[in-house]
Amino acid sequence: MKLVLEPRPQPSRLWSALSPLLALLLTMLLGAVLFGLSGTSPLQGLAVFFVEPLKNAYAWGEIALKATPLLLIALGLGLCFRSNIWNIGAEGQFVLGAIASGWVALQAQPGSGAGFIALILLAGSLGGMAWAAIVALLRDRFNTNEILVSLMLVYVAIQLLNYLVYGPWKDPAGYNFPRTASFDVATQLPRLMSGARANAGLWLALAACALMWLFMFRTRAGFAQQVGGLAPAAARYAGFPARRALWTALLLSGALAGLAGALDVIGPVGQLNPQIPVGYGFTAIIVAFVGRLHPVGMVFSSVLLSMLVIGGELSQSQLGLPKSLSNVFQGLLLFCLLACDTLINYRLRLKHAPANVAAAPAAAAPGATPGAAASAHQGL
Repeated sequence: MKLVLEPRPQPSRLWSALSPLLALLLTMLLGAVLFGLSGTSPLQGLAVFFVEPLKNAYAWGEIALKATPLLLIALGLGLCFRSNIWNIGAEGQFVLGAIASGWVALQAQPGSGAGFIALILLAGSLGGMAWAAIVALLRDRFNTNEILVSLMLVYVAIQLLNYLVYGPWKDPAGYNFPRTASFDVATQLPRLMSGARANAGLWLALAACALMWLFMFRTRAGFAQQVGGLAPAAARYAGFPARRALWTALLLSGALAGLAGALDVIGPVGQLNPQIPVGYGFTAIIVAFVGRLHPVGMVFSSVLLSMLVIGGELSQSQLGLPKSLSNVFQGLLLFCLLACDTLINYRLRLKHAPANVAAAPAAAAPGATPGAAASAHQGL
């Protein structure tokens, strides 16, 4: 006997909707086991990840601060994945958006008006879009694999950032630290509340969420993107151009990732430094899938993943555990989600192996006819 996966005739819609919640419960259970094995109280460890980030208004502000770039990047990735275009390099587009917006922010003067912030955000979007355009161009003209190209460009973007902050853009008055001069106060985004770091970038992310929902589900172009991802042959038959879908998905994804980078550098960071790439582009992949590639679902999944990021920081300061524990929880969440989805669409079956034949047919004598050999076997 062997264990096989058999497709279900009709997967449950209810369980498909509840799959992320079930995956979260399994992640918490596995996390409790990990805390127990590390000698930490499971209840205390889970509280650091799922209670401490929600305990007061300041904590909610920190969640909003981290959820903003995650949501923006995930929206673009969701469009790419629905279009069957695997953009894995959003982190590089995030970094290029930070570089482009940072250069504009360095030009700001004390008298710069509020419109200068719009110029900074535009520069960030164009920077991310330009970096994604490299992926689109290579895929379009040379049929390269967008997974490898986009991923490798992440490290090119990081090295470009390092070159700038260690070299021509280094602050002369920065005591030789690899960072640019601090941006002028005119570039700062308005805060959502006093005493918190969350800023107006949250409203931009929510507006982008609403616009992405309209594009994906209420426009012909969004419908064409999804049909091209689900059934390329049907898209060609309907006259939906594959090249347009490729460029649209990658350019929009790059623009949103670049916008996230711009919001990050003129928000909590306030300058360019080597710590700009913190992994938002990779975490947003999990945000997109936990949110079911739906803009509304990504709002909730971005909050959840923000809690895991903050929980990793708190576990380091309060429990003495590595900050990388946050990545472990993110990996467990994605693994549990994939396992739940598999069991919702397939069921496990024990398949019996065919019985071995006890005796082989008698060999026919030289010169004998096939009928004679069969008769000999029946006589046995």
